[in-house]
Amino acid sequence: MVQRREPTARQMRLGVELRRLREAAGLTTIEAAALLGVNRVQITHIESGITGVSEQRVRRLASHYACTDQEFIEALISIATDRTRGWWEEYRGLLPTPFLDLSELEHHARFLHHVAVLYVPGLLQTEGYARAVFSSRLPELPHEELELRIQHRKARQKIAIPYQALVHEAALRIRVKDRATSKAQLTRLLELSEAEHVTLRAIPFDLDGFAASSTMTYAGGPLPKLDTVVRDAPHGSVLIDSEAQLNIYRTRFHMVEAVSLEPNESRDFIHRLAKEL
Repeated sequence: MVQRREPTARQMRLGVELRRLREAAGLTTIEAAALLGVNRVQITHIESGITGVSEQRVRRLASHYACTDQEFIEALISIATDRTRGWWEEYRGLLPTPFLDLSELEHHARFLHHVAVLYVPGLLQTEGYARAVFSSRLPELPHEELELRIQHRKARQKIAIPYQALVHEAALRIRVKDRATSKAQLTRLLELSEAEHVTLRAIPFDLDGFAASSTMTYAGGPLPKLDTVVRDAPHGSVLIDSEAQLNIYRTRFHMVEAVSLEPNESRDFIHRLAKEL
């Protein structure tokens, strides 16, 4: 099969899961290649996402690796055979790859859970707020890339899957630009909180038990073992998918959820903050 120049995060995730199955079976790449009738390099390329893999080969590998989880196998086949060209591909070569990986992840997610500490989540930002965030970047972004990032963020906001955002008071109060921008953002949050697919919960400063220190997004996959966590890092986002880490972040999200206000209380709280501006 034709090698990919730049496999997407979803394609690489498929390769990671196939590697995990192989390692769980106690097989080397050479042994796996012999079972499939290919060379070792082809197995390495499949596991790194550089080369695609057919439905037949996924089934053969799963059989050789003694994987009996049919639901999991079908989920892997769905990833392997997906030929969808997402809207985000029009930004390839124009924006950094992590922007596209995030869009792809959100598009295929069954649900999204977000914890925001310093900034309003991107999926809930007004254009003015997003522009202020991107404009504060150093070194300063060229005008063309700034506009592309804003367009891309607005396109991401069209998703309609279940989305729950836990937003700390710090993020609600910090003025990324000015009073008018902040008030417009809080008003937008109140509007979005009424959407059927959005659950917005605020975390006031005076609530006990809040110990989260940074932003995280938890994206639900077709199966829990195919979930993904997105964490911010100094040079872009980091995608986390190991089962042990996923369990930790599931627990962490529920701990934050437990100390946040109920949705109706959150709307009242945000409304009071907006009135102060």
